[in-house]
Amino acid sequence: MIALTTPYLWYTTRATGLVALVLFTVVVSLGTFVANRIGGTIVGRFELNELHRSLSIVAVIFLAIHILTTVLDSYVSTGFISAVIPMTSHYKRIDVALGTIAFDLILAVWISSLLKLHIANRSWRFIHWFSWLAFSTAVVHGFLTGTDARSGVGLVVVIACAAVGVAAAIWRFLGRPTRASGRTALSPLATASPPTPRPESRAFPSAARPTRKGAR
Repeated sequence: MIALTTPYLWYTTRATGLVALVLFTVVVSLGTFVANRIGGTIVGRFELNELHRSLSIVAVIFLAIHILTTVLDSYVSTGFISAVIPMTSHYKRIDVALGTIAFDLILAVWISSLLKLHIANRSWRFIHWFSWLAFSTAVVHGFLTGTDARSGVGLVVVIACAAVGVAAAIWRFLGRPTRASGRTALSPLATASPPTPRPESRAFPSAARPTRKGAR
């Protein structure tokens, strides 16, 4: 592999890592709004659901840039394999492995949303629960691996994301209404199936209607 040691790769890795963490925090929080059926006249549930999924795509893009610049930077020995297989990085093996686990879980959740029309709702919900584990692992990965995450603004961002995630998790478990149990929203990333046609009515034609005897 061609050796790349430009500092701009390192700067991009650090910036996109923090941005991705903030975006995934917002995505998790909006997912809690959607799950708890929150919405009003100004911002409805449909708009929150669309924003939740649109931001998830943006977050995945920033995460992909973060991973790409990390493995391209030859200043530290990571490699493409460590991006998908944990414990294969020579640089901070455990810390990087946490990021790999978070990426694998996020990828599983995202793919399940793409295939939502082809899998059972129960299976989709089960896979979607891993987003909480992915977020928690990403926060720990950012704190342990991030150069800016242990002091200054970076530390404030990591602590704020962790606090928002904990608050969202508590509200998700305690504030979900009973009427929302078992309901899931349709993913706009999937192709909608055609509507089921209504059965034709079997009414008698007017000529075949029975008439009373002696009627004029």
